[in-house]
Amino acid sequence: MGDIEEVLGRLRRYPDVEALNLYAVDAADRLILDVAADALDAVGSGEVAVIDDGYGALTLGAVAGHGLRDIRVHQDLLTGEQALANNARTLGLSDRYAVHALGEQLLAGARVVLLRLPRVLAGLAEAADAIARYAEPDVTVFAGGRDKYLTHSMNDVLAQSFSEVHASRGRQKSRTLLVEGPKPVGEPPFPVSERIGELDLEVVAHGAAFSGPRLDIGTRFLLEFLDKMKPDARDAVDLGCGTGILAVSLAKARPGIRVLGTDQSAAAVASARATAAANAVADRVRVVRDDAMSSAAANSADLVLCNPPFHVGAAVHTGSAIKMFAETGRVLRPGGELWTVYNSHLNYRGVIQRMVGQTEVIGRNRKFTITRSVRGLRDSRR
Repeated sequence: MGDIEEVLGRLRRYPDVEALNLYAVDAADRLILDVAADALDAVGSGEVAVIDDGYGALTLGAVAGHGLRDIRVHQDLLTGEQALANNARTLGLSDRYAVHALGEQLLAGARVVLLRLPRVLAGLAEAADAIARYAEPDVTVFAGGRDKYLTHSMNDVLAQSFSEVHASRGRQKSRTLLVEGPKPVGEPPFPVSERIGELDLEVVAHGAAFSGPRLDIGTRFLLEFLDKMKPDARDAVDLGCGTGILAVSLAKARPGIRVLGTDQSAAAVASARATAAANAVADRVRVVRDDAMSSAAANSADLVLCNPPFHVGAAVHTGSAIKMFAETGRVLRPGGELWTVYNSHLNYRGVIQRMVGQTEVIGRNRKFTITRSVRGLRDSRR
């Protein structure tokens, strides 16, 4: 374990938010690696897959401790994928793994799968189905997480795709599930779709997409103001687009507008693209996987819609939202508008005004606040 601990001790979260209460490695990562050690020793290169490795601890720990190559990795979040790449580059291990979408290329031939348990049960269900569908019949899945985020429902979800699910002894408030015996599979259960009658919208969702095919209450509130948003906007951005409800609703309401949807979740991007196609607006709604709109050109949008997160992984933290506001100030054209919905207790108004421009409260209910921000001429960034 000496080599593993040396590697784990050098990992960083960058480019994700870094703070004293946010860590690149935790006790669950170490427990998964410990419990899986004998299995990792018994398999060869090309027979290991890793799913939702936070910042590279599982992938690079398996490399350092067991000399493995050709590890196949899927991370839903782009910042995790980028952090793994940065950490691997720093350690000289970039050639030991490859990134894949959740599917056959990731899992074909896999006999060991290391999995950080996601908090969204539908995301776990899609991952479990993919493993059972594509991995070797003798595959063993080592799935783990922190006790406070584990539920018995996770065992039930895994049992839908596997015949054996056993919990390990806990350690440092973490636990693993040992999963074996893939069951026969039928039609893939994801993506799912649901019609939202009040919006005349067909929503398509992969398992890990926030809120699934449903309309979350913050987005519902923001949609009440759709007709008040910058009427002459021609280029709009749905920042953190999720399943694409805001982007597609805007495109349907305004036939002349072009909308860019961005999200760092691979599941969200696939969902939003499918939602746009299902509602016949794929020609005007383009969706990209991006971290807080960082790849968008400066002064390229007239309107930005944002329902920002206030969690970074499992920790309550506003850093991701602040990054989104900073990028919005760069991407909006002078006179462009940002419309934001957020939990009222977060009181983002001052931060948004500082980073974007003059900000006023347009709506408020018992839980959410809606603000409209206008980027002024004096705020022009190059």
